[in-house]
Amino acid sequence: MRIISGYHKGRKIQVPKNLSVRPTTDRSKEGLFNILQNSIDFKRIKVIDLFSGTGSISYEFASRGSKNISALDINKQCVKFIQKTSDTLDMKITVNQLECFRFLEKNSMSFDLIFADPPYKFDIGNYRKIISLCEKRLTKKGFLVIEHFKKINLSEIEGFSYKRVYGNNVFSFFIFKNKKAGR
Repeated sequence: MRIISGYHKGRKIQVPKNLSVRPTTDRSKEGLFNILQNSIDFKRIKVIDLFSGTGSISYEFASRGSKNISALDINKQCVKFIQKTSDTLDMKITVNQLECFRFLEKNSMSFDLIFADPPYKFDIGNYRKIISLCEKRLTKKGFLVIEHFKKINLSEIEGFSYKRVYGNNVFSFFIFKNKKAGR
């Protein structure tokens, strides 16, 4: 795994073999961040990486100058790995070991960008639930990006805006027009 751009561009990160995760491919990550660079100011956003796994997405945000990054995963080994890598690279990533649904239901924080890469075994009901919970945690101009397997269709869910396909990976973008003022 490598960091695609920014301060740590080209930096390779060795992922332990005992992490049972599916890291976002470099090609997909590059495509995603090419889209994001045209729509956000990395230095000013508050972002959370849900189901963060190796932390690959969080490292990209940090390398591009984001200062307010949270990474969330339920797996203790993933959390330790992200924290160690973040410390080694002097990235200010807040890492938490929590179950995603519980975090979104109990926490009142809001974010400008939520990135979610749930397990591929997620069913459509779980996708609907996470999209609904994320909508409540977005700022007025915030948006959600979900990475998922190409056989999953999220286009019928409220808030869906567009998608980009990279091999078997899909990034679905959700923008919610009816956000309450002030959030």
